[in-house]
Amino acid sequence: MFLTASHTPGRILASRPVYTGPIFTVAKQTIDTPDGLRVERDLIHHAPAVAILAITPDDQVIVNREYRVGVNRESFALPAGLINPGETPLAAAKRELVEETGYAVQTLTPLCAVHSSEGMTDELVHLMLATIDPTQRTATHFDQDEFVTAQLVPLPTVIAAVKDGRITSAQSVSALSYYMAFCRQES
Repeated sequence: MFLTASHTPGRILASRPVYTGPIFTVAKQTIDTPDGLRVERDLIHHAPAVAILAITPDDQVIVNREYRVGVNRESFALPAGLINPGETPLAAAKRELVEETGYAVQTLTPLCAVHSSEGMTDELVHLMLATIDPTQRTATHFDQDEFVTAQLVPLPTVIAAVKDGRITSAQSVSALSYYMAFCRQES
C-alpha cells in the first residue's frame, strides 16, 4: 500500500552545527537518501511543542494575538508553546493554556501531532482539544519575552478567519481542521 512507509532512514554522512540558539539549532548535513540520492540539507532541530484548541460548551474558542517574528507582525493563532524537558505534551498543554490565557483546562484530549515543515525542521507539534469554563479564569504568566492577548471568539468566526487567511498558523489550521473533520458533533 502506498501510504505504508518503509521507515528506512537516510544515512547521515556528515552533520555539523552552524547555529545554536535557545529554541533550535541548525545543522548542515550530507545524506544518502533511501532512494539512492546524495543530498546536502540544512536541518533545524527544534524543541517539541503543543497547540491547544480550547473551546467552551457554547462553542467559543480561545484565540491569541501575538507578535511573531517570522511574519513581522501580529498573528492570530490558538494558544501554543514549547514542551519543557521531561514534560509530557498533556502537562505542557495545561501549563501553556494557563500561562498565556489564564484559563484552566477542564478536559484535555490529544488530537494528533504534526510536523510544521518536514523539509527543513524536525519540529513536532502535539495538537490538543481542551474544554474550558469561561467563568474560571486566573492571572496569566507570560515568559519574559512574550506578550499575548487572548480572547474568546465564536467558532464560526474562527473558521471564517481560517478560510479568509486571517489565521494562517499551521498548527492552528491543523487543529481546527482535525476538530471539524473528526470530532465535531453536529446537533
